[in-house]
Amino acid sequence: MTNHVLRIDTSARHEGSVSRELTDKVLAKLAAKDVTVRDLSTPLPLIDSTWIGANFTPADTRSDDQKSTLALSDTLIAELNAADTIVIGLPVYNFGVPSTFKAWIDLVARAGVTFRYTENGPEGLLTGKRAILAVASGGTEVGSDYDFASTYARHILGFIGITDVTIVSADRLMVDPEASHKAADEQIAALAA
Repeated sequence: MTNHVLRIDTSARHEGSVSRELTDKVLAKLAAKDVTVRDLSTPLPLIDSTWIGANFTPADTRSDDQKSTLALSDTLIAELNAADTIVIGLPVYNFGVPSTFKAWIDLVARAGVTFRYTENGPEGLLTGKRAILAVASGGTEVGSDYDFASTYARHILGFIGITDVTIVSADRLMVDPEASHKAADEQIAALAA
């Protein structure tokens, strides 16, 4: 059984959201009792020059304003650090990830905090965690040449150290919804708790 799960919902929709439905099923399969929920349907702020200035100021010399600017980012990173498993409901919007997910990534991918640069290239610092992407799409086939959502999510998670990534998908829902749901249910049933 999974100890602590961070659930991240990225769909703008609540009612009728297939990614949220898949995420519910993944959590049921994991029998997760301790779950932190981060719902990105209320968008996060975008990073700006003030945020970048605070981020690149050494932690021990940051002003109170700079610390305040980074407070949300620190909270989001603390949620990641506390989780053993991260379950992300990820709809495909126009071949890519929802803008709210990209905003979350920008707030958690911080040099020296969640990754670092070494002479051998970047090294992710959030190791020993598992991620499950619950992907839903109307027409984009997950893993295809034009799927920039799951491939980006897998890459960026690996960049910050989360390399154990499983994808469950209900893709091409507008083509064959019954087969898409059936395939996703089979993938979820095969997940290790």
